[in-house]
Amino acid sequence: MPPRIRAAWTRTLLQLAAILAAAIVVGALLGQVWMALALTALGVVAWHYWKLYDLLTRLTSRRRVPPPQGDGVWQETDRLLHRGQQDMRARKRRLIAMLRAYRAVATALPDAVVIVDRNSQRVRWFNRAATTLLGMRHPRDLDKPVGDCLQPLPVSHWLAQGRRAEPMLDVPSPFSSGTRLDLRLIPYSEDLWLLLARDVTKLVKLEQMRRDFVANVSHELRTPLTVVHGYLDMLDPAEQPDWAPMLQEMQHQSTRMTQLVEDLLTLSRLEAQDSIGNETVSMASMLASLRRELEMLSQGRHTISVEDGAGTDLSGSIRELHSAFSNLVSNAVRYTPAGGRIAIRYDATPDGGAVLSVEDSGYGIPPAHLPRITERFYRVSTSRSRESGGTGLGLAIVKHVLHLHQARLEIDSEVGRGSRFACVFGPERVRPRETSFHGATV
Repeated sequence: MPPRIRAAWTRTLLQLAAILAAAIVVGALLGQVWMALALTALGVVAWHYWKLYDLLTRLTSRRRVPPPQGDGVWQETDRLLHRGQQDMRARKRRLIAMLRAYRAVATALPDAVVIVDRNSQRVRWFNRAATTLLGMRHPRDLDKPVGDCLQPLPVSHWLAQGRRAEPMLDVPSPFSSGTRLDLRLIPYSEDLWLLLARDVTKLVKLEQMRRDFVANVSHELRTPLTVVHGYLDMLDPAEQPDWAPMLQEMQHQSTRMTQLVEDLLTLSRLEAQDSIGNETVSMASMLASLRRELEMLSQGRHTISVEDGAGTDLSGSIRELHSAFSNLVSNAVRYTPAGGRIAIRYDATPDGGAVLSVEDSGYGIPPAHLPRITERFYRVSTSRSRESGGTGLGLAIVKHVLHLHQARLEIDSEVGRGSRFACVFGPERVRPRETSFHGATV
């Protein structure tokens, strides 16, 4: 107990003892000791009740009344409570100032910010950019279902996914026909969600310009490359033996350039697609075709195995899936030294999906490169890629093909022990096979 409180408590006890002693003396003089003590005790209790009433009045009063002067227990109690009230008011002012600052920051953001109630999916608050990008109006849209405010966007089903909701990329603004938005849902508490909308119109236009530029340049390069390649084929190295090494290198580089142009055109075509066909892809035929390609590329330098353990087919584009799988096979041959092992497996997944994997015992990929390995033109080893004739676009093509099929690419690799590239398809892409090949080795 602080010394000041202890001193006040001691003074109060001494005052009470003095009052009771005076009551005893007065009662003895009057011959009514107990009556005098009883009346005195009642007076003391009444006085304390009055001080308690006065303290409660001060605590419940909206006016800021200064604490009373004095050195008794009640005065010290009043001062302590007054100090606590002052501290609470100061914390409240600081909290309100912080909330105002945060709201001012959210209001000034160029991205639309909408606070949504998780249970009712109603709008709690939105900033100024939400009016510009989403057409929301204050106070009209407050406490309204966010799905009604953002018609015709399908946000109700999106919000129902909660923490599992993927960002909605490049969607039209419900307010402005020429504006493209990215929508993201961030659950930041148990009861509230943060809906963010960003204007990506300029980025979409720049991306489209880039795609058009790559496609146009690739088309323009195809014709002169075909001419150059044709003339090189007409030259006979036997007529000019001294030119043979140069002609061979020119043919190699023109072939590589042609392949690069074809890969760029394939990427441009894939990026321009929003959906893919729903053909039935016969995986038995696909695996047989991949085996032939693998044997042709390997030329007997590797141990090859192709296994079909799923016994199902896939739904999608035969052409695009073959392109993706073929890229994985050619990469396995390209980066696996002679005497190595290459295995292709097609298996079922526990959730009813399927996975096609290409595993090799090649050089492997350092962990630092794995996050960027599917970027276009990204190379783990520039010299090795050039020696093997890679364009740096194969895995980018695989990634885009799988994205169009709502599938994903999983990569496991260890330096010196090889790599495993797995194309994982969901149950919605799996189709039953009329003739079972389950467990067969192709």
